[in-house]
Amino acid sequence: MTTAKRDTYTPETLLSVAVRVFNERGYDGTSMEHLSKAAGISKSSIYHHVSGKEELLRRAVSRALDGLFAVLDEPGAGQGRAVERVEYVTRRTVEVLVEELPYVTLLLRVRGNTATERWAMERRREFDHRVADLLKAAAAEGDLRADVDIRLATRLLFGMINSLVEWYRPHPDTVAERRRIAETVVHLAFDGLRTAR
Repeated sequence: MTTAKRDTYTPETLLSVAVRVFNERGYDGTSMEHLSKAAGISKSSIYHHVSGKEELLRRAVSRALDGLFAVLDEPGAGQGRAVERVEYVTRRTVEVLVEELPYVTLLLRVRGNTATERWAMERRREFDHRVADLLKAAAAEGDLRADVDIRLATRLLFGMINSLVEWYRPHPDTVAERRRIAETVVHLAFDGLRTAR
C-alpha cells in the first residue's frame, strides 16, 4: 500500500498536503510526523525532497506571494488612471485569493515566529504598500473622495479582501464565482470611495 502511494507522490502533492495540514493544525502545531501521516509517506521520503517543514512553508507562501505580485506586473495594473489601476489590482487580488485559497489562507495566518514567516510578512507589507500607493495616487488625481482617510480605506479594503479566506468555499463553477466575488468587492469598495461622476 505504501509503495503505491510513493509511486504517485510528487513534490507538488506533498506541498498541497502540507498546506492543508498547516491550515488545519497551524504551522507551529504541525510536526513532520503529522505531515508524514497525512501524505501517506515516510518522513525520510519527505526529507528526500525538502529540508523540512519550513521549506514547505516557504514554497507555499511563495506561491501565494508570487500570484499577488504577478498582478502588479499585469498591463491593467500599470495603464490608465490610478483609480482604474487600483480597481484592476483589487479585482485580480480577489481572483488570485480564490484561485490559490489554501496558499493565501496560510500566508495570511503566518505570525512571524520563523525566518520564513517574517520574510512572508515583509513581502505582504510590500504588496500592501504598493496598493496603498495606488490609492494615494487615485486620491491625488481627484478620483477618490477627499473626505476619506486613505490609510483607513486601505486597511478596510484589505480587511474585506482578506476576510474571504474565513468564509469562502470553492463553488463548482469557480471561474464564474471568482469573477462575481471580485466584481462585488470592487463595487462595494469603489462605489463608496470614488468621487461623484
